[in-house]
Amino acid sequence: MTPERLGGLVNARVAVIGDVMVDEYLTGKVDRISPEAPVPVVRGVELKAVAGGAANVAANVAALGAEAILVGVVGAGGAAEVEALISAKGRAQALLIEDASRRTIRKMRVISNRQQIVRLDHEDLHPLSGEIEAALIAAAGRAIGDSDIVVLSDYGKGLFGDPALAAIIALAKAAGKRVVVDPKRPEFSAYRGADLVTPNRGELARATGLPVDTDAEVEAAARVAQAQFGGALLLTRSEQGMSYFPLEGPAIHAPTAAREVFDVSGAGDTAIATLAAALAVDFEIGEALHLANQAAGIVVGKAGTATLSLRELIAALEPPSGSGDLLTWDEARRLRAAWGRQGLRVGFANGCFDILHPGHVALIAEAAAACDRLIVALNSDASTRRLKGPTRPAQTQDARACVMGALKGVAAVVIFEDDTPKALIEALQPDLLVKGADYRIEDVVGADVVQARGGRVLLVETLAGHSTTRLLAAR
Repeated sequence: MTPERLGGLVNARVAVIGDVMVDEYLTGKVDRISPEAPVPVVRGVELKAVAGGAANVAANVAALGAEAILVGVVGAGGAAEVEALISAKGRAQALLIEDASRRTIRKMRVISNRQQIVRLDHEDLHPLSGEIEAALIAAAGRAIGDSDIVVLSDYGKGLFGDPALAAIIALAKAAGKRVVVDPKRPEFSAYRGADLVTPNRGELARATGLPVDTDAEVEAAARVAQAQFGGALLLTRSEQGMSYFPLEGPAIHAPTAAREVFDVSGAGDTAIATLAAALAVDFEIGEALHLANQAAGIVVGKAGTATLSLRELIAALEPPSGSGDLLTWDEARRLRAAWGRQGLRVGFANGCFDILHPGHVALIAEAAAACDRLIVALNSDASTRRLKGPTRPAQTQDARACVMGALKGVAAVVIFEDDTPKALIEALQPDLLVKGADYRIEDVVGADVVQARGGRVLLVETLAGHSTTRLLAAR
């Protein structure tokens, strides 16, 4: 999956309708037990608020570079706060109805030494009034009309009464928009008409009354749940990854992409946001599942309710670094672009490097230490002959590339046919250009290219007494 194809996610427009929350994190220090009761005393240091619930789904959509339209109900005066939280992540708008009879749902987590001590939930769960429900359905209709796909984020907090849920799904189907549901109901018949429902294992077990441990048990339960609402089902299975069950045909199982699990808060929101954005721009379901799995695997390695950027997703799907391989120009361009998206500083050194000697090794070592990834460009055999004479090179370009690529710090090797690497430098746009101190900066080929983009030219002192020409003459 190329970065260019992944870049298409920015064209997605996703309507997110659901239970809007604000997640708060009070981080403090514990150094004593209260004399009043056997509980820790937390000295508050920092209070941070982030989007939660359906708002976190919208924030994740926006963080990917796509457009999010959030619809929900908040307490009096809560709309501006929630809209600011999601807009901070990217392109997002909020069609929020303020209800004076309820508070904006807030979940405050008290944390010390990276451990959650207690969670305080502030919420009102009574059903919506007829007036508020009508306003919700009207706002949902506007969002559906301006979107490519619809996500219903049901946290069971009172937003989705049966009439409202049925009306919103009917509006989406009448508009020809796919509906993806993150469910919290004890069974799934109320979601009839949805294209895809995305429960976790506990939610699937509760909805069906069946065990969900083995692949066979999971599939049996999934088929029972699908009969309740009539659509496809995507099951999130924690350390076992994800499983997708179409209405017809075999299941698709994707192992977890998590590298290190730090906090699972909001991982499901990230997964459904990524999945919806991918489906909105016509990714195949297998591709969308893969992206959602990767995205969830990244955010569980972050603290608290989190999002990920398109850059992070692209980086996770590309080789993280070079390994000294000999690359074509196109391969080198793609890898250099990937490193740039990861914020890595890319260096460039060039030469014939016919027979490696301590002077070459010292130059490469210093060049590699000055950047995050070093590309070494070698003159081709024909180029070396033009520069050094008909008896050179002593080693073929492939042999020289093999030896150079084995040096510590060399991320990639590229061969150029011209007498100078100017065209290659223009193609790769390195951040750092390295040459021996026997040159002046103004004489270094490509220095102008690198400096024009704010890069640096580094001149490395050469080791006296080391020369390939002298080595060959002494044979």
